Amino acid sequence: MTAPFRTPIVAGNWKMNLDHAKGVALAAAVAGRRADAAGVELVLCPPSVYLVPVVAATNAAGGDVAVGAQNAHDKESGAYTGELSPQMLTDVGCRYVILGHSERRTLFGETDAAVNAKAKAALAAGLTPIVCVGETLEEREAGRTDAVVTAQIQGSLAGLGPDGLARTVIAYEPVWAIGTGRVATPEQAQEVHALIRSLLPALSSAEVAAKVRIQYGGSVKPDNAAHLAACPDIDGALVGGASLKADDFLAIAAAFSTGGCC
Repeated sequence: MTAPFRTPIVAGNWKMNLDHAKGVALAAAVAGRRADAAGVELVLCPPSVYLVPVVAATNAAGGDVAVGAQNAHDKESGAYTGELSPQMLTDVGCRYVILGHSERRTLFGETDAAVNAKAKAALAAGLTPIVCVGETLEEREAGRTDAVVTAQIQGSLAGLGPDGLARTVIAYEPVWAIGTGRVATPEQAQEVHALIRSLLPALSSAEVAAKVRIQYGGSVKPDNAAHLAACPDIDGALVGGASLKADDFLAIAAAFSTGGCC
């Protein structure tokens, strides 16, 4: 049976970087050169205070670059000071939201159950969640990568059902490779991506599992993107530092546009 085609998706997680002017300029630069990454879905995820102007900048260029938030609450409204609901995000033009990033898990104590509640709320509001999973260096060195990632997948995606899972993007981000300059080898990344895909039929169906897009994240740069893009179960990238420069971000996306180097 021929494997289903999965549109590559490359998302830029700006984290807590840039200011208003630089953010708008970056969004405009990426959107203006959209053709450099034909056939790849592009998503920009700025700090929440810049969501509205970044949406405006991408819309001005035709709206073919999506905007996502870096986090969301699991409630629609209420006394949750400092939080943003999924409905608020869709209201300002967001189409995606990153959930369960390792920095949220490690620095802010988010659990698989919390990520799961947020994913369900995001889907109900019409957002596409990008659900992140990944092991620490200690867990990898202890031979626990499979167990850790399996638990995170099963806990974070529980109860989404076939329809919800089909609308979800998964990002495998080994914690030891985020912002460190280290990157998983294509073989290491593909191995975990294949593991993740093998877990999905039990949460939905074999048909849905084959269609779910799984990104790689962790020090992705233009010089390693093509090797990652060539792996059969890697369907894009969640890009951190390299997403802060239009040239680098678009070069990474172009690698997935061409299908990699080998």
